[in-house]
Amino acid sequence: MIVKSVWSLGKAAKSFKHEIQGLAGVQNASLSGALPTSGYGSTSTMFKDPVIDQKRAILSQIWPVDEDYLPTLGIKMVAGRNFSKDMATDTAALVINEAAAKMLNFPNPIDQALYYPNDNMVKSMKKYHIIGVMKNFNYRSLRDNISPLIFTMDEDRGAVTVRIKSANIPAIIQQIKNKYNSFSPSQEFNYSFMDEDFDAIYRAEQRIATISVAFTSLAIIIACLGLFGLAAYAAEQRTKEIGVRKVLGASISTIVGMLSKEFIKLVLFAILVATPLAWWAMHTWLQGFAYRQNIQWWVLILAGTGAIIIAFVTISFQSIKAALTNPVKSLKSE
Repeated sequence: MIVKSVWSLGKAAKSFKHEIQGLAGVQNASLSGALPTSGYGSTSTMFKDPVIDQKRAILSQIWPVDEDYLPTLGIKMVAGRNFSKDMATDTAALVINEAAAKMLNFPNPIDQALYYPNDNMVKSMKKYHIIGVMKNFNYRSLRDNISPLIFTMDEDRGAVTVRIKSANIPAIIQQIKNKYNSFSPSQEFNYSFMDEDFDAIYRAEQRIATISVAFTSLAIIIACLGLFGLAAYAAEQRTKEIGVRKVLGASISTIVGMLSKEFIKLVLFAILVATPLAWWAMHTWLQGFAYRQNIQWWVLILAGTGAIIIAFVTISFQSIKAALTNPVKSLKSE
């Protein structure tokens, strides 16, 4: 759960966080404005040396967080440790992700130094030391690769993130709201859940999927209606031929195969034309994602087989109807 606009509480934001941590049903809470779902985009440069050298620079997202941020969000460590409020030196400490560690290319990043400009004029540099490496996690859309990310232990009153362990979520929300109102009665209590925020990030893709399914279904229905009409017309045009064949001993399956063969050939031709176009369109769309599933060959075969089955079922209805017609009536009408 994310309690938003905590900055309005001012210096009481930290007290609000501690009050929440004491509630039954709350596992942990963190005070920070930088969240994987917030669209936080503060990109800065840190250096391996106390002098400016772009060859020794690392361009990274730098997020100010507190000591409870990693456990609250469930971010795993792969080396080193998390921040600790009991260690005064952690105000100049860094926790980096695996992508940042890879870019820094240190044999062992723990205890290595990085430098950050104290001001825009870059007249002095502040020295930081790396105390931990966290596991990579997506803090942007899956269209983007995971880029270097650096955490500093600093105060940011943007939001309070709460990890809830109670089944009675409405009751916990009400308790948190009461705590918020006790600090700021005039401010609106605004919150969201992180899973819903993640869902909002990919809502555009979900809309595209829904629209694609709707138009695909509509196209299939229209195609089936067209095939149904063509099959009915073909069967009517060949009524005399069907009657003669039945008199000469042709079975129902033979007649159905004869009427369906020409249409299936057209469907196969359409599949040959549409398959590479469909693969190209899907491949181009997937290229927009840094993390994607390759299109498997069996998917195209399955789609083509499904099209043939749908076409055959549609055509067979009229074909079987024509094959079951009494040949005497067919020939007499001719």
